[in-house]
Amino acid sequence: MKRLKKGQGIAWLVAIIACIAIFGYFAATFVIGTVKGNEDSLKLGLDLAGGVSITYQAKGDTPTSEEMQDTILKLQQRIENDLGAESSTTEASVYQVGDDRITVEIPGVTDANALLKELGTPGTLYFITEYDNEGNANYTISGLDEEGNTAGTLNYDIEELIDNGSVIATGSNVKSAQAGTQQNQTTGASEPIVQLQFDAEATESFANATAAAVISGDSIAIYYDGKFVSVPTVRDTITTGSCVIDGMDSREEAEQLASYIRIGGLDIELEELESQVVGAQLGSDALRTSLIAAGVGLVLVMIFMVIMYLVPGCVASIALALYTAILVSILKAYDITLTLPGIAGMILSIGMAVDANVIIFARIREEIRAGRPVASAIESGFSKAISAIVDGNVTTLIAAAVLGILGSGTVKGFAITLALGVVLSMFTALVITRILMNSFYAIGIKSPKAYGKAKETKVIDFVSKKAIFATISVVIIAAGLITMGINKGRLGTGLNYSLEFLGGTSTTVDMGQAYTLEELDNQVVKDIANITGDNNIQTTKVDGTDQAIFKTRTLTLDERTALNEMFSENYGIAEDAITSQSIGSTISGEMRSQSTIAVIVAVICMLIYIWLRFKDFRFASSAIVALCHDVLIVFAFYAFVRLSVGSAFIACVLTVIGYSINDTIVVFDRIRENHKAITVENKDTLAALCNKSLSETLTRSISTSITTAIMVLMLLILGVSSIRDFSLPLFIGVIAGTYSSIFIATQLWYVLKVKIASK
Repeated sequence: MKRLKKGQGIAWLVAIIACIAIFGYFAATFVIGTVKGNEDSLKLGLDLAGGVSITYQAKGDTPTSEEMQDTILKLQQRIENDLGAESSTTEASVYQVGDDRITVEIPGVTDANALLKELGTPGTLYFITEYDNEGNANYTISGLDEEGNTAGTLNYDIEELIDNGSVIATGSNVKSAQAGTQQNQTTGASEPIVQLQFDAEATESFANATAAAVISGDSIAIYYDGKFVSVPTVRDTITTGSCVIDGMDSREEAEQLASYIRIGGLDIELEELESQVVGAQLGSDALRTSLIAAGVGLVLVMIFMVIMYLVPGCVASIALALYTAILVSILKAYDITLTLPGIAGMILSIGMAVDANVIIFARIREEIRAGRPVASAIESGFSKAISAIVDGNVTTLIAAAVLGILGSGTVKGFAITLALGVVLSMFTALVITRILMNSFYAIGIKSPKAYGKAKETKVIDFVSKKAIFATISVVIIAAGLITMGINKGRLGTGLNYSLEFLGGTSTTVDMGQAYTLEELDNQVVKDIANITGDNNIQTTKVDGTDQAIFKTRTLTLDERTALNEMFSENYGIAEDAITSQSIGSTISGEMRSQSTIAVIVAVICMLIYIWLRFKDFRFASSAIVALCHDVLIVFAFYAFVRLSVGSAFIACVLTVIGYSINDTIVVFDRIRENHKAITVENKDTLAALCNKSLSETLTRSISTSITTAIMVLMLLILGVSSIRDFSLPLFIGVIAGTYSSIFIATQLWYVLKVKIASK
């Protein structure tokens, strides 16, 4: 970058501060709007807004693409009818999963169980004559509603209309319904229509009904799911079972009517595979505490950076403020759904965003120690840091990509925010931080003392103690494997698999007061057993809260509703303080295989990338072994504390992989650089090379671990239980990743280099 003049430096500082003010204003507006729940809110997932999620699978043969799209439209229409004005700051979504599944996600609803039950029932479409056989009006049309749709009411119960012959056909009698166009006989213009074809049974009844309607000028209403979708006047007798409906303003309106008619006769039968009902109160608490954790962690990281790195630390803090403001603004601009794992991904990415700055600042200090002027030290520091920053962040992006492709809905949210955070961190570190550093220098801050000078590196002999470090790791991993074996024998499973892996129903209840496990077992569990008819109920208390978790067999919607009513009547607990999740055996089996594939794919992709970048398979294999070490440490921790293994576990493992590989690559990058200075390669020179490289990057490794640990600790201390379940093993993973990058990976590369000398 060309050296800036004083005026240019001032201009850049003003421009960046203005950007922070603008993006910060919008970000603050969105955060405040999210907490208050107004129109400025970010799009929230179920775990933050409360609501319902359900996955259906079509029974029987695989439906056609048109049938699946019609079914999705039917569910969307039902949601719109049932939600009303309930969902003001969130947006329901219905989408296809695979060839025969549909997922419905509806944040912000209050009576979620009732909505689930309503969605699961089939809707029927009826063709109703305007008058019955005695001349009584079957319906009254009152014009159009606010959205331009036909408004009216039935004057009789639908069963009465069927009994007296006023219902001349149902949706099941429709063989086809397609939107099209025809030429208007009066004007000659092309007009949109819907072409209908009835089966033999309806052909006769339509012939009789339309013959009478032509004489009287009556209409035949099309009534679906509690409302009129069309009320056309009959102009001709329909004797062939084929007719057209005209009078629509656009092709889109015709397409919608055709879909209404088709879905009224759908033969697709849906069965529930997985459902989750989240209480809005729990979601609100999770959102508030997560935002507090993010704010406190961000401030602490900034303070740490200023203390450690002086002027560069101030620069990093400014860049971090801009980074955070842009990240929140992008979430709003692109309507990215924010979930609890997504917030965790954001907070983690904030901690990792500092890493690139730390690498740069460490390089600058080394250049100043070598006698370079500050200006050239800044340029050289950025130049030497680029390869480590790019390689480290790309491997983290690989982990995020695997999560995004293979993960479930909430894990995808984590992957999106993590990937977005990594890309933004590279931009702020390599562009914004560089501009700021040069701007501060240009306005007169030129003293080397303001930027710091690295101390002479005291080389520590890490390599000679490689057997000790390896033994420590082996003991911990072996203890974890043994614990899994003991758990398998005593409890049936080596790890405490959650519903995503085993199937069943989990109900989390804010009891409103502290209960002991004994009290829960003696009182609440008995009441639950009376509803489920099954005494096999697993009870867990959430430390530090009044929440309790009850795991049972898979419950029906009626049983879940009864369970909510029991908590309300017996314990005075509101429904919005109850969260339930139900997952079938099909979903849980797929989750296990999907999780295994995700980890394997991530590791293989990173192995290939490191191999290609470092042009040495020993670097790649050493890094992967270190990753396996970190994953096994996390597994051991899950086995020791019996922490629930669910979708968050997969996000945790892949995050640890991304973090660990980033740490290791920085060390390997330094080894690659220092290796060029070796003239004679033997055991002694290689050992000296490893020790020197590890010692030179030790401060950076510790600093990055501290900043990341600060953010994770804030989640652990201030977050709700679902966030703690993610942050606690992640904290262990950060420690394990730091340990392996310093004490395992480089030592293993040394052994392979000595044992396998040729490339």
